Amino acid sequence: MRYLFFLWLCCIPALLHAQSATTTPPVKAPYLQYPIIPAFPLTLPDGHVISKNDIRKNVKTLVFVFSVDCDHCKHLTGEIIKNIDKFKDKQILMVTPFKVEQMKTYYDEFKIQNYPNIIMASEPTRQIMYFYDIKYFPGLFVYNKKQQLVKGFEGEVKLDTILEQFN
Repeated sequence: MRYLFFLWLCCIPALLHAQSATTTPPVKAPYLQYPIIPAFPLTLPDGHVISKNDIRKNVKTLVFVFSVDCDHCKHLTGEIIKNIDKFKDKQILMVTPFKVEQMKTYYDEFKIQNYPNIIMASEPTRQIMYFYDIKYFPGLFVYNKKQQLVKGFEGEVKLDTILEQFN
């Protein structure tokens, strides 16, 4: 009898822990809690600092968070440029957590200055990474004309899948 009582006492902490674990709601990423385009300061290739207040309003937007050394990001950037006509009524905000100098090399490599609907910027404080809870590049976030989140993707995504979200 003492043995059963002792065994029962040993199980109480495990039972209490199991109950408390099920009552804790999962933490949602900030971009899901605040489903609008974030207002972080962004540095353009020429050194000017902008925020979301400086991007076009009432236009569907793709926020493309990229790494300057990510092959998937480079591939997708090339695909977007090849299909830039499919983005003619949209804006693309390409943001990297890398320093401006590293971003400038990427900017020049893809000749981003030739595409007026693409804004490329650096956000080296990495707040963008935490906001979108990015674990894999690229991070792709589609926003409607009211700058409200439609859909987010992480990692390799086909261009057609992204374009479908703009309909």
